[in-house]
Amino acid sequence: MTDTMSAMGVTWDLSDLYGSVADPQLERDLAMAHERALAFSQTYRGTIRLMEKKDAAVLAGALSELESLFEKMDKPAIYASLLHAAKLDDPSHGALVARTREERTRINQLLLFFELEWVVVPEEHFHQLLAEPVLQKYRHYLEHKRVWKPHFLTEPEEKVIDQKNLTGRAAFVRLFDESVAAITYPFGEEKLTFQKINAKLYDPDREARRRAAGGITQGLKEHNRLLTYLFNTLVVDHQYDCEMRSFADPMQPRHLANETNQALVDALMTSVEKHYPLVGRYYRLKKKLLGLEELEDFDRYAPIRGELPEVAWSDAAKLVRDSYHAFSPQAGEVVDLFFDKHWIDAELRGGKRGGAFSSSAVPSAHPYILMSYTGKMRDVATLAHELGHGLHQYLSRRMGYLQCDTPLTTAETASVFGEMLVFQKLLGQNQDPKVRLALLCGKIEDAFATVFRQVVLTRFEQSLHQARKKEGELPATRLNELWLNANQAMFGDSVRLGEGYSWWWSYIGHFIHSPFYCYAYSFGELLVLALVEKYRQEGQAFAPKYLDMLSRGGSESPVDLLARMGIDLTDPGFWNLGLKLLSCMVEEAEKLAAGAVV
Repeated sequence: MTDTMSAMGVTWDLSDLYGSVADPQLERDLAMAHERALAFSQTYRGTIRLMEKKDAAVLAGALSELESLFEKMDKPAIYASLLHAAKLDDPSHGALVARTREERTRINQLLLFFELEWVVVPEEHFHQLLAEPVLQKYRHYLEHKRVWKPHFLTEPEEKVIDQKNLTGRAAFVRLFDESVAAITYPFGEEKLTFQKINAKLYDPDREARRRAAGGITQGLKEHNRLLTYLFNTLVVDHQYDCEMRSFADPMQPRHLANETNQALVDALMTSVEKHYPLVGRYYRLKKKLLGLEELEDFDRYAPIRGELPEVAWSDAAKLVRDSYHAFSPQAGEVVDLFFDKHWIDAELRGGKRGGAFSSSAVPSAHPYILMSYTGKMRDVATLAHELGHGLHQYLSRRMGYLQCDTPLTTAETASVFGEMLVFQKLLGQNQDPKVRLALLCGKIEDAFATVFRQVVLTRFEQSLHQARKKEGELPATRLNELWLNANQAMFGDSVRLGEGYSWWWSYIGHFIHSPFYCYAYSFGELLVLALVEKYRQEGQAFAPKYLDMLSRGGSESPVDLLARMGIDLTDPGFWNLGLKLLSCMVEEAEKLAAGAVV
């Protein structure tokens, strides 16, 4: 990567949260949150469970204070986590994470009673309260809390779990993050970070890709004892949690959080798996385009017909800005804020957390984006993706802290839609069939990674939890076997998965941070493909409805939100709409590869 391509110096300004690790306002906010939580407990403890229709205004006041309290106590911890993600190897950042999380837990101990009392309000009073106009702002929040009723424990038990989590699950997750971030991977005489060596998998030079894959495998194998132990520990921790809370299945808590159900998720995953032959069809085309006798796992992301040009950060920023502005001036103005006000951290540096994310932070501030920009075309897509999240989070702030965030099932909607906006703009700018083919293949591979691979990851995770429960602590070789089995089902005989690839489960943070997160990506991608088709049909009339949906955040269920857009998520055949569009994309690639003008 040349200097002109880089995002060197593109770092975020977190001063809208706090000025520094030593900012006295951070400690004042923690102290104030504790004082207010104590007063809240003294005022409302024992009253919530007794509330009736006549108490609606009192309940609304309690919710308003609770919402403000949650934001006040979370803000320091959010700031600490952002600092830590940007520089994991700074001890002061880790110390602040520990300090703020510990204090947040202490404050939360005073507030746990609210949910536990709300879920035992008698049904008659519950429905009467929800019908009161003064509570409409919080209606969905109150409804959704009730679905957790069978899975709450007693208040003393909830307090113990909340407190012990600091030295249990949360501590192991932090250890995973810091350990993975510290791994370096051999590439010739160099030792590279994961971001840098992963970029080599997209190199047009096959030998570079082969060495990069070998380096990743070696780096992961050298740390497999720790990573295997962390996986085993956190899987069994999740199992114990499910048993204590009377969940019938390890995926059930994720379904409740996502406001979906097993039947809908099964329909999604089964539909995707029925289209696995489409994956093999595409990769057989790619093997032919690359002129290879056999496509290896390290060839999956090889560029078609030479490497697409690198994109300077300034050009990437302009392209993404222009794409959002062309869709909607309102969306474009929000995206501009991220660049102009330094809400993005994109420079490549050591000690930085891998991957990319957009943190919604708190409604009184704004979202922040972290990524590592390497000048590749896929980084432009990542930028568009995270800015989609940022747009969604920025618009939904108006719903307040209790309802601004969406469940994972709709959390990827705006991000994937943003990627599609940029992809369509790139296609419109390039009429050369070779360039169009390269762009199209890149988009197909991204879509496959989001639709098919995420189902593979979910199937692996299911098998991992099942094996851990039946067989006890699993050795790395067993996890390798489960990983290859899940992946081979998708590729069939189109890609040869080598022994080295069997270790690549061990760096994937979603398994650690959020069990069964991954199917939400498939959900979001297929949903967006349907939305893109509606945009094509409706033109500019689509944008206001779409932005209105985003601005509603998590104030309605995904089914109700999408119904506003004319989409029925309960239709078993819905997922086939997006899968059909993917099939059309592969057909177009085949025509372009044959030299036809499409």
